[in-house]
Amino acid sequence: MQQPVVYIVDDDPDMRDSLQWLMRTVGLRSLSFASADEFLRDFSPDGPGCVILDVRMPGTGGLDLFEELVARGEGIPVIFITAFADVPMAVRAMKSGAVSFVEKPFNRQTLLDKVQRAIRDDADRRARMAARASLERRFDRLTDKEREVLELIKEGRPNKDIARSLQITSRAVELRRSSLMRKLGVGSLIELLRLTVTLETGIENSGPSR
Repeated sequence: MQQPVVYIVDDDPDMRDSLQWLMRTVGLRSLSFASADEFLRDFSPDGPGCVILDVRMPGTGGLDLFEELVARGEGIPVIFITAFADVPMAVRAMKSGAVSFVEKPFNRQTLLDKVQRAIRDDADRRARMAARASLERRFDRLTDKEREVLELIKEGRPNKDIARSLQITSRAVELRRSSLMRKLGVGSLIELLRLTVTLETGIENSGPSR
């Protein structure tokens, strides 16, 4: 796993310095930004991490920045730091995605626990995305004829029935079936069906991965 990064976005330089020091105490790399615009300009995550974000900042506020990240499809976890108990703000943020809140003055260990949990969640999310991308690449290798056979296999049709439906020989069905299973890296019908369910539903399975 690549080294995690904690992104700190706060207009208060003392708070930024304090948070960066806190991250260093547990060996976490951090990058700090004085404004939402500065963060958006330089933000280019290539590994797991999280964002510690001040809610109230001049210009683009923390909630607006968070909603921009959501609009861009960025799934990185966000931890809001606020000095105000603002229920409508919390509701607005939670409707946009999974977030955490820490109120000032905050307990350092509480914040570190949230950061560590957010990084684990982001690493898990990235792993799932990578696994799905790998699975999609395997399915992309199938020819149109192999996909036709696969769709009928999923319906529970035997080879002879598939052959009649596609107006080909049973031997041709066997060859296509063997080819698609080899490309997908499965050795049995159960593994094949499990893999197709995973692709269609996003539900993980215990089948082989490549």
